[in-house]
Amino acid sequence: MAKTDQTDIVLLTLPGNEAQAEALATRLNCNAAPVLLHTFPDGETLVTVPEGLQNRCVILVCTLDHPDSKLAPLLFAADAARELGARKVGLVAPYLAYMRQDIRFAPGQAVSSRTFAAVLSRHIDFLATVDPHLHRNHALDPLFKLPCAAVAAAPAIADWIAQAVPKPLLIGPDSESEQWIAAVAKRLGAPYLVLEKTRRGDRDVSVSEIDAGAWAQHTPVLLDDILSTARTMIAAVQRLREAGLAAPICIAVHPILSGDALPSLMAAGAASIVSCNTIAHSSNAIDVMPLIAGALRSLCQLPN
Repeated sequence: MAKTDQTDIVLLTLPGNEAQAEALATRLNCNAAPVLLHTFPDGETLVTVPEGLQNRCVILVCTLDHPDSKLAPLLFAADAARELGARKVGLVAPYLAYMRQDIRFAPGQAVSSRTFAAVLSRHIDFLATVDPHLHRNHALDPLFKLPCAAVAAAPAIADWIAQAVPKPLLIGPDSESEQWIAAVAKRLGAPYLVLEKTRRGDRDVSVSEIDAGAWAQHTPVLLDDILSTARTMIAAVQRLREAGLAAPICIAVHPILSGDALPSLMAAGAASIVSCNTIAHSSNAIDVMPLIAGALRSLCQLPN
């Protein structure tokens, strides 16, 4: 990519992403402007982008929780910006949807991660996100085939825990969480454990028991990348409380927290729920926008 000056960059903000875009604009010393959406009675959406995009580097800001309603306006905005003269069009999606379905688990299933990546790749030139939920795909580049930055939230999470939690014991609710747990624990120099999960359905989950004897003086910190229904985290909280450990602090990188997830997690015995600001939520306490801004500086070859 050719080098870019901050004055050439404009952030275009999809509705619901205003706080993230303003934080990024401050870090990048550039302007942010809203993308206007109007929904017609038949459900179609009219998208309007601001003027003055000629020869600019346009970066769309749109986190992709509940992605089905967001995808069409995002693609319309990307194409409109390009048609109106944008030199390149990038995307900041702090939460990137559809990465989990990376294989056909049962006959006839769509491999949605591949399709979703292909659709986005036809409309954007580069991508920045935070801790995408990757399994068999170990990086974004093979899926998207364009410059990508997958920002790790671990430094920001570790900093928050260091300031807010005395003598932490980090606990992963399942084996998938170990990559995040290990990275944060290493930065803190703190101990960590990983529980085993058995899933029988979206809302039917159990986890292994824990021997609390050695950890009675520690503050349990449960960490996972995505809290959706939160059933795995709820089962882990219940196990910790049954073992006699203190009420745990629950941390999520991506706080989807659908339905009754938040009150159910508190009712299970969590001390508090804390999240990164990849998705706007009342639990946001950990700011990952400085990390995303750093990734954008690299992607756009901006001076530090």
